[in-house]
Amino acid sequence: MIPTTITFVQETLRGAEAGHDWFHTERVWKLSKFIAEKEGGNLLVVELAALLHDIADPKFHEGDEELALHISKNFLESQNISPEVIDQVLFIIKNMSFKNRGEVPKEVSLEMKIVQDADRLDAIGAIGIARTFNFGGFQNNPMYDPEIQPNLNFKKKEYKKNNGTTINHFYEKLLLLKDMMNTETARKLAEKRHQFMLDFLDQFYREWEFAMD
Repeated sequence: MIPTTITFVQETLRGAEAGHDWFHTERVWKLSKFIAEKEGGNLLVVELAALLHDIADPKFHEGDEELALHISKNFLESQNISPEVIDQVLFIIKNMSFKNRGEVPKEVSLEMKIVQDADRLDAIGAIGIARTFNFGGFQNNPMYDPEIQPNLNFKKKEYKKNNGTTINHFYEKLLLLKDMMNTETARKLAEKRHQFMLDFLDQFYREWEFAMD
Protein backbone atom coordinates (compact mmCIF):
# COMPACT_ATOMS: atom_id res chain seq x y z
CA MET A 1 0.00 0.00 0.00
CA ILE A 2 2.70 2.50 0.95
CA PRO A 3 4.86 1.95 -2.19
CA THR A 4 1.73 2.36 -4.33
CA THR A 5 0.88 5.59 -2.55
CA ILE A 6 4.42 6.89 -2.96
CA THR A 7 4.28 6.27 -6.71
CA PHE A 8 0.89 8.01 -6.93
CA VAL A 9 2.14 11.06 -5.02
CA GLN A 10 5.38 11.29 -7.00
CA GLU A 11 3.46 11.26 -10.26
CA THR A 12 0.84 13.73 -9.06
CA LEU A 13 3.40 16.22 -7.70
CA ARG A 14 5.75 16.10 -10.68
CA GLY A 15 6.66 19.71 -11.49
CA ALA A 16 5.28 21.11 -8.21
CA GLU A 17 6.77 24.20 -6.55
CA ALA A 18 9.95 23.07 -4.79
CA GLY A 19 8.74 23.86 -1.28
CA HIS A 20 5.66 21.67 -1.69
CA ASP A 21 6.95 18.92 -3.95
CA TRP A 22 7.60 15.19 -3.50
CA PHE A 23 10.76 15.86 -1.50
CA HIS A 24 8.77 17.91 1.04
CA THR A 25 6.23 15.10 1.25
CA GLU A 26 8.99 12.53 1.65
CA ARG A 27 10.54 14.47 4.54
CA VAL A 28 7.17 14.81 6.28
CA TRP A 29 6.51 11.10 5.78
CA LYS A 30 9.86 10.11 7.28
CA LEU A 31 9.48 12.55 10.18
CA SER A 32 5.97 11.20 10.80
CA LYS A 33 7.25 7.64 10.98
CA PHE A 34 10.03 8.69 13.36
CA ILE A 35 7.61 10.50 15.68
CA ALA A 36 5.10 7.62 15.52
CA GLU A 37 7.83 5.16 16.56
CA LYS A 38 8.34 7.27 19.71
CA GLU A 39 4.76 8.26 20.44
CA GLY A 40 2.66 5.35 19.14
CA GLY A 41 -0.41 5.63 16.93
CA ASN A 42 -1.81 3.82 13.91
CA LEU A 43 1.13 3.74 11.50
CA LEU A 44 -0.99 3.11 8.40
CA VAL A 45 -3.09 6.21 9.07
CA VAL A 46 0.02 8.26 9.85
CA GLU A 47 1.86 7.20 6.69
CA LEU A 48 -1.09 7.64 4.35
CA ALA A 49 -1.97 11.07 5.76
CA ALA A 50 1.66 12.21 5.59
CA LEU A 51 2.03 11.04 2.01
CA LEU A 52 -1.24 12.61 0.83
CA HIS A 53 -1.28 15.78 2.95
CA ASP A 54 -0.06 18.08 0.14
CA ILE A 55 -1.50 16.22 -2.85
CA ALA A 56 -3.31 19.42 -3.88
CA ASP A 57 -2.23 22.35 -1.71
CA PRO A 58 -4.92 25.06 -1.95
CA LYS A 59 -2.22 27.71 -2.53
CA PHE A 60 -1.67 26.29 -5.99
CA HIS A 61 -5.31 25.50 -6.78
CA GLU A 62 -7.04 28.88 -6.43
CA GLY A 63 -7.69 28.29 -2.72
CA ASP A 64 -9.72 25.11 -3.31
CA GLU A 65 -9.63 23.21 0.01
CA GLU A 66 -11.80 20.34 -1.24
CA LEU A 67 -9.62 19.17 -4.12
CA ALA A 68 -7.06 17.38 -1.93
CA LEU A 69 -9.86 15.58 -0.08
CA HIS A 70 -11.49 14.54 -3.35
CA ILE A 71 -8.23 13.25 -4.87
CA SER A 72 -7.22 11.44 -1.69
CA LYS A 73 -10.63 9.84 -1.19
CA ASN A 74 -10.78 8.57 -4.76
CA PHE A 75 -7.26 7.16 -4.54
CA LEU A 76 -7.78 5.43 -1.19
CA GLU A 77 -11.09 3.92 -2.28
CA SER A 78 -9.43 2.59 -5.43
CA GLN A 79 -6.97 0.77 -3.15
CA ASN A 80 -9.77 -0.78 -1.06
CA ILE A 81 -8.72 1.00 2.11
CA SER A 82 -11.31 0.63 4.86
CA PRO A 83 -13.80 3.50 5.27
CA GLU A 84 -12.62 4.01 8.86
CA VAL A 85 -9.01 4.59 7.78
CA ILE A 86 -10.11 6.82 4.90
CA ASP A 87 -12.15 8.99 7.28
CA GLN A 88 -9.19 9.37 9.62
CA VAL A 89 -6.80 10.27 6.80
CA LEU A 90 -9.19 12.82 5.29
CA PHE A 91 -9.77 14.41 8.70
CA ILE A 92 -6.03 14.92 9.10
CA ILE A 93 -5.61 16.38 5.61
CA LYS A 94 -8.52 18.75 6.17
CA ASN A 95 -7.52 20.02 9.60
CA MET A 96 -3.72 19.97 9.90
CA SER A 97 -2.95 23.25 8.11
CA PHE A 98 -1.70 26.27 10.09
CA LYS A 99 -4.34 28.46 8.49
CA ASN A 100 -7.13 26.15 9.71
CA ARG A 101 -6.01 26.09 13.34
CA GLY A 102 -8.98 28.17 14.49
CA GLU A 103 -11.47 25.71 13.01
CA VAL A 104 -10.10 22.43 14.39
CA PRO A 105 -11.96 20.50 17.12
CA LYS A 106 -10.22 20.60 20.49
CA GLU A 107 -9.91 16.83 20.62
CA VAL A 108 -7.96 15.34 17.70
CA SER A 109 -6.30 11.98 17.19
CA LEU A 110 -2.71 11.18 18.05
CA GLU A 111 -2.22 10.42 14.35
CA MET A 112 -3.18 13.97 13.38
CA LYS A 113 -0.88 15.41 16.05
CA ILE A 114 2.00 13.36 14.65
CA VAL A 115 1.52 14.32 11.00
CA GLN A 116 0.88 17.96 11.89
CA ASP A 117 4.07 18.05 13.93
CA ALA A 118 6.07 16.52 11.09
CA ASP A 119 4.73 19.06 8.59
CA ARG A 120 5.49 21.93 10.97
CA LEU A 121 9.01 20.65 11.59
CA ASP A 122 9.67 20.78 7.86
CA ALA A 123 8.56 24.43 7.90
CA ILE A 124 11.30 25.48 10.32
CA GLY A 125 15.08 25.23 10.54
CA ALA A 126 17.42 25.34 7.54
CA ILE A 127 15.00 23.61 5.19
CA GLY A 128 12.16 25.78 6.46
CA ILE A 129 14.17 28.90 5.61
CA ALA A 130 14.97 27.54 2.14
CA ARG A 131 11.31 26.64 1.51
CA THR A 132 10.14 30.06 2.67
CA PHE A 133 12.45 31.96 0.33
CA ASN A 134 11.68 29.58 -2.52
CA PHE A 135 7.95 30.23 -2.16
CA GLY A 136 8.50 33.96 -1.72
CA GLY A 137 10.43 33.98 -5.00
CA PHE A 138 7.74 31.86 -6.63
CA GLN A 139 5.20 34.54 -5.61
CA ASN A 140 7.61 37.37 -6.47
CA ASN A 141 7.21 38.72 -2.93
CA PRO A 142 9.87 41.10 -1.60
CA MET A 143 12.42 39.47 0.70
CA TYR A 144 12.22 42.29 3.21
CA ASP A 145 10.89 45.82 3.51
CA PRO A 146 11.45 47.67 6.80
CA GLU A 147 8.33 49.72 6.11
CA ILE A 148 6.05 46.66 6.03
CA GLN A 149 5.38 45.28 9.49
CA PRO A 150 4.32 41.68 10.20
CA ASN A 151 0.59 41.07 10.58
CA LEU A 152 0.18 38.99 13.72
CA ASN A 153 -3.61 38.90 13.66
CA PHE A 154 -4.43 37.36 10.29
CA LYS A 155 -7.90 36.00 9.74
CA LYS A 156 -7.97 32.88 7.56
CA LYS A 157 -9.06 34.71 4.38
CA GLU A 158 -6.36 37.34 4.88
CA TYR A 159 -3.71 34.69 5.47
CA LYS A 160 -4.60 32.86 2.26
CA LYS A 161 -4.28 36.09 0.25
CA ASN A 162 -1.18 37.40 2.02
CA ASN A 163 1.59 38.59 -0.28
CA GLY A 164 3.76 40.22 2.38
CA THR A 165 7.51 39.94 2.71
CA THR A 166 9.34 36.67 3.18
CA ILE A 167 11.00 37.91 6.39
CA ASN A 168 7.61 38.84 7.84
CA HIS A 169 6.48 35.25 7.30
CA PHE A 170 8.92 34.19 10.02
CA TYR A 171 6.99 36.29 12.55
CA GLU A 172 3.56 35.52 11.15
CA LYS A 173 4.05 31.75 11.21
CA LEU A 174 7.46 30.08 11.41
CA LEU A 175 8.60 31.39 14.78
CA LEU A 176 5.25 30.42 16.29
CA LEU A 177 5.50 26.75 15.37
CA LYS A 178 7.93 25.60 18.08
CA ASP A 179 5.36 26.28 20.79
CA MET A 180 2.57 24.66 18.76
CA MET A 181 4.13 21.19 18.59
CA ASN A 182 1.84 18.48 19.92
CA THR A 183 4.26 15.72 20.88
CA GLU A 184 7.30 15.62 23.13
CA THR A 185 9.36 14.11 20.31
CA ALA A 186 8.56 17.02 17.99
CA ARG A 187 9.15 19.60 20.70
CA LYS A 188 12.69 18.31 21.16
CA LEU A 189 13.38 18.35 17.43
CA ALA A 190 11.91 21.86 17.09
CA GLU A 191 14.27 23.49 19.60
CA LYS A 192 17.41 23.41 17.44
CA ARG A 193 15.54 24.30 14.26
CA HIS A 194 13.89 27.27 15.96
CA GLN A 195 17.23 28.57 17.23
CA PHE A 196 18.71 28.24 13.74
CA MET A 197 15.99 30.57 12.41
CA LEU A 198 16.68 33.13 15.14
CA ASP A 199 20.39 33.04 14.31
CA PHE A 200 19.60 33.43 10.61
CA LEU A 201 17.39 36.46 11.21
CA ASP A 202 20.05 38.06 13.39
CA GLN A 203 22.63 37.65 10.63
CA PHE A 204 20.18 38.80 7.94
CA TYR A 205 19.47 42.08 9.76
CA ARG A 206 23.19 42.69 10.36
CA GLU A 207 23.96 42.29 6.67
CA TRP A 208 20.93 44.33 5.61
CA GLU A 209 21.80 47.25 7.92
CA PHE A 210 25.43 47.18 6.81
CA ALA A 211 24.37 47.37 3.16
CA MET A 212 22.03 50.28 3.92
CA ASP A 213 24.72 52.39 5.70
